[in-house]
Amino acid sequence: MASDLRRDELHELIEREFLSMPLRPSTMTFYTTRTLLAQCVRRETAEFFGSVLDVGCGFMPYRGVVEANDKATGYTGLDLEQPTYYADVEPDLKWDGATIPADNASFDCVMATEVLEHVAEPSVVLDEIGRVMRPEGRLLVTVPFIWNLHEVPHDHWRYTPYSLERIAANAGFTDITIKPLGGANAALAQMIGVWLGVTDAEGVGRRALRAAIFPFYKYLVTSDRTFDGFDGKRRSLFTGLSLTARR
Repeated sequence: MASDLRRDELHELIEREFLSMPLRPSTMTFYTTRTLLAQCVRRETAEFFGSVLDVGCGFMPYRGVVEANDKATGYTGLDLEQPTYYADVEPDLKWDGATIPADNASFDCVMATEVLEHVAEPSVVLDEIGRVMRPEGRLLVTVPFIWNLHEVPHDHWRYTPYSLERIAANAGFTDITIKPLGGANAALAQMIGVWLGVTDAEGVGRRALRAAIFPFYKYLVTSDRTFDGFDGKRRSLFTGLSLTARR
């Protein structure tokens, strides 16, 4: 009974904190990154099919999104061995961060959201992802660009479009497309949110800051526009990146 209750709480948390986060002063730190990521996952996994592997799945907030796709026939979550798992939700497969415990060509599609920044040798992991994918399979990767250090000391990289494309191409992926998750306005909003999360202000002071800044933050979020291509000028500031490719 307790486990069922915790799973119900987990479902509510996933919906509130990852899939449908409300835009409020209290959510400014995570709103842009989680909202834009959820939009990306919904959009790109709509093209998934067959068996799907979620690398670095955590407590699997996007499992329901994948399973809602009629073309997806199965979801497998992969993550590190942990001493405890939230709401007793363990990944379907456990790995060491380098070798995926699956046979060659085991999965049709693979997703790795906000994972590659934590991987010391990303080329090794992309090679391994390629190994377990079937020919013509689809890959979705997302990485942050503007974000503070997190999961210290396992935070190794911030990628440009060119570095991300290079390691994917070197791993044998083709039809590579890289897009910004959010544009310049969202990038500034994300920076403000991160700052609010780490500033020394506490209690009433932090709440006052959030209330004062929120109207500008809301304007940035609601007026944001993404773009295609990168030019080092107007199309050069973004929150994070998505990469889609084929095996």
